[in-house]
Amino acid sequence: MSTTTEVDRSAPSDRARKIGGMYRTYWLVLLVAFVGLSLVRIATGADDITAANTLRAAILSACPILLAGMGGLWSERAGIVNIGLEGQMLLGTWGAAYFTYNYGPWVGLLGAAALGALGGLLHGLATITFGVDHIVSGVAINIIGLGATTFLAEAIFTDYQYGGPRQLTGLDSLPFVTVPGISDGLNSLNDKGWFVVSDLAGFLAALTTKISVVTILIAVIVVLTAWILWRTSFGLRLRSCGENPAAAESLGVNVYLYKYVAVLVSGGLAGLGGAFLALVAASGFTTNQSGGRGYIGLAAMIFGNWNPFGTLGASLLFGYTDALRLRSPSAVHALLLLVAVALLAFAAWRAYRGARTSAIVLGLLGAGFLAWFLLTDTVPREFTGMTPYVVTLLVLALASQRLRPPAADGQVYRKGSAG
Repeated sequence: MSTTTEVDRSAPSDRARKIGGMYRTYWLVLLVAFVGLSLVRIATGADDITAANTLRAAILSACPILLAGMGGLWSERAGIVNIGLEGQMLLGTWGAAYFTYNYGPWVGLLGAAALGALGGLLHGLATITFGVDHIVSGVAINIIGLGATTFLAEAIFTDYQYGGPRQLTGLDSLPFVTVPGISDGLNSLNDKGWFVVSDLAGFLAALTTKISVVTILIAVIVVLTAWILWRTSFGLRLRSCGENPAAAESLGVNVYLYKYVAVLVSGGLAGLGGAFLALVAASGFTTNQSGGRGYIGLAAMIFGNWNPFGTLGASLLFGYTDALRLRSPSAVHALLLLVAVALLAFAAWRAYRGARTSAIVLGLLGAGFLAWFLLTDTVPREFTGMTPYVVTLLVLALASQRLRPPAADGQVYRKGSAG
């Protein structure tokens, strides 16, 4: 005698509930961040922290970081650690300048992506085919990228109009988009100084006023990355190469092919990040233009827990701190209060969860930031330049307990090991 168990297919799966909870957490964090920023703005009078111009500059600063983070996400989901994002971005800056000068900005984007992908191919050859340690190969790519772009700039750009051995200016720009009517209304509402409402208006104004078409393209890339890697069979196979390549090979997956695709896409996205720096964020090319954004993009990917939308949030955070330091030191000083409150609240939560040691450390950090805010009127300009890097270290230290990288990330894989 056999029995048949009915399965309730209308009930959500554990994975669906987990994803739903994750997105609810993202929205909750975003709401708390807006409320916290609004309260700090009102308490300190530092209107710059949620001004539309500040948030627009934050988006500009976040875009190259986000592209580097997306590149790192593609690579590491296939099991390849790509420390070489910085060098691939540098190759992209030179490629964008060269192809834009000769063929126009749209070809410049393609040229930047192609040179970045070339850097990814070199990294793939070293790590996938020859089994070189991923960190060693990535560092070598960074050195090659800096050296190659410096040499090529001196050899080629010196003869160009508006060019020199270390720069090339006067490049054609890409178009910007402004939503008429809506943009003016949101900017006006942002100037009112109302609690939360004006801050939200500032963010929306930044999204509807002089937005580069490349920024819109980047938003599409984030959505496509999430869909391809988590909603298609191709993405499932690619992620399996980063979790258990031997098991993937035993099921007929061409592990080497998927890893190569991942590093090529990774390098191409990093190259696009370099193009954004040369064509959108600045008015031309300079040597060593990335300024460490490849490393910050890698940190954003880690802080985002190897997830596209988590990487997006982390990139916006790093871009915001980078933009804020360019506005005024007083705005950075106001941010000390928000950091202090956040650390103290996190310390209380950790204490509630029974993690006494981390709660004490976080509480001491929060008290230190609060004392810094209360005992000073401004932040030294020398420190404001370090703000993005300090924030990078701080958030990685706070998030390290919940991070879960792909199981086979960074491991050297040899074909046939499944047998």
